[in-house]
Formats: sequence, structure tokens, C-alpha cells
Amino acid sequence: MEKWNDTSNDFILLGLLPPNQTGLLLSLLIIFIFFLASLGNSTMIHLIRTDPRLHTPMYILLSQLSLMDLIYISTTVPKMVYNFFSGQKGISFLGCGVQCFFFVTMAGSEGLLLASMAYDRYVAICHPLHYPIRMSKRTCVKMIIGSWILGITNSLPHTYYALHIPYCRSRAINHFFCDVPAMITLACMDTWVYEYMVFVSIVLFLLIPFLGITASYGRVLFVVYHMRSKEGRKKAFATCSTHLTVVTFYYAPFVYTYLRPKTFRTPTEDKILAVFYTIMTPMLNPIIYSLRNKEVLGAMTRAFPTFFSKKK
Repeated sequence: MEKWNDTSNDFILLGLLPPNQTGLLLSLLIIFIFFLASLGNSTMIHLIRTDPRLHTPMYILLSQLSLMDLIYISTTVPKMVYNFFSGQKGISFLGCGVQCFFFVTMAGSEGLLLASMAYDRYVAICHPLHYPIRMSKRTCVKMIIGSWILGITNSLPHTYYALHIPYCRSRAINHFFCDVPAMITLACMDTWVYEYMVFVSIVLFLLIPFLGITASYGRVLFVVYHMRSKEGRKKAFATCSTHLTVVTFYYAPFVYTYLRPKTFRTPTEDKILAVFYTIMTPMLNPIIYSLRNKEVLGAMTRAFPTFFSKKK
């Protein structure tokens, strides 16, 4: 493992990609994914903000998901790509703190937001007559603000802890971003208290919402199956399957990574799993929601008529 100047507070990121031709090809692929994710999520935010037909709780929540994904991928990829092409591996003490804060904030906030989106679809399909009351715009805004506040509140102690524990001679983090569990392996103290705090955070912000989403969609699919209208059944099933795809890609790698005992985890496996929720999911979300949603496709046609003009 690389050594670092004892007088420096900066860290080393060992990275994800090998410094060879394979690493170069993968880095170019990641840059392309970053471009798609940035373009897709920015487009979703723009469409939902400007099209009055999308000013409903479902799409307002979706716009926040796109914003979180945009921040998510911007927190990790630019620094990783810069380090690969520059040949440097260092990250400043402040930069590492910023990465920790935004990563943990987005992890918690997005987990809660996905649960809010599942509740929105549950009420819309299972209790349609109560939907205007249960999912008013005011309730939607409260859900969004609550997701952000709780995410930030959860992030602050994690970030503070990571930046104030004593580290041994090596400050080389075996990851491609400042992931706190990867950082505490370098600590010169017993970290069982923090490991317990990570466990509690994952349970509260990821596992419980995931179980709630699973239960709510079990009920939704039961109701959808008994719908009389084939068109309504088809539309409801498409919405459910879309959201479940997103949920699976996001929650499964996260929960599997952080709820496993430390003795069963390896840095290489953790980095590969992190690719799913930090890079792949932010790219897939806007693609999945746009290609399988007639309202979003309609908004694209109205916003960009030149690209979506129909041939006569």
C-alpha cells in the first residue's frame, strides 16, 4: 500500500481502473456514461419544470430524483477521471470531506425519495379517490424537503467522524472516492462504534424504505392484476415495473455492500458494486423513465419539436 507524507492531511485514492489500455477504454466508457447521465437528468429536470402537464406529484418527485442523480454522479466521476488521466491519486482533505458529505447525503435522500415515489404510486393505484388529498402538492413538497433534510442530517455526523479520527501512516483509500467505511480501515483506533452507526443508517435510510417499497408494490400488483380495464392494467404495470427496476439497481448493491460483515467484504468487490449506485443508476433512471413513459415522451416532443418531428 502506498505511503503518504505524515505531515499532510490529504488522502490518496487508489482508484478503480488499472493504468493500462483496458483502464483507458473503461475510463472513456465512464466519461460517455457521465455525459449521458448529465444530459438525461438535466433534460428531465427541464421538461418537468417547463411543461405544465408534468406539474403533478409523480413528476415533481421524479425531477428531484434527477437532481439527486446529477449531484450523485458529479460527486465521484470527475475526480476519478481526472486522477486517471493526470496520473495523480491525491485528493485534498477538504475535497475528501466534500465527497463524503455529498455522497452520504445523496445516498440517504435518494433512498427516502424512492420510498416517497412508491407511496405516490401506491395511493394513485390502490386509493385513486383519495389521491388528491393524500398526495397534494403540499404533501409532495413536504416529502421532498424531508428527504433532503434527513439526508443532510444523516450525512453530517458521518462526514465529521471521517475527518476527525486519527489515521495511521498510510492515507491511501482503496476506493475511487472517499467512502467512509473504506476510510475507517486506516484508522488508528477501534471503530466499532462508527461501524454500528453505519449499520443503523443503512437500516433506517435504505433497508426499511426498501422493505416498505416491496410491500407497497406487492399490494399494487395485486390491485393491478384485478383491474377490469386492460389499458389501465397495462399502464399501471408499466409504471410499477419501471420503478421496481430503478429500486433494484439502487438498493440491492447498497444493502449488499454495507450490511455484510466486514470480514466478508473485499475492496475490489466494494468498488465494483459502487459502480452500480454511483454511476450506472444515475444514467439508467432518466432513460428508463423517459422511454417507458408516454407523458415524458410527449413533453419531449413539445419541447424539442425539431428532433421529434413526425414524417408526413
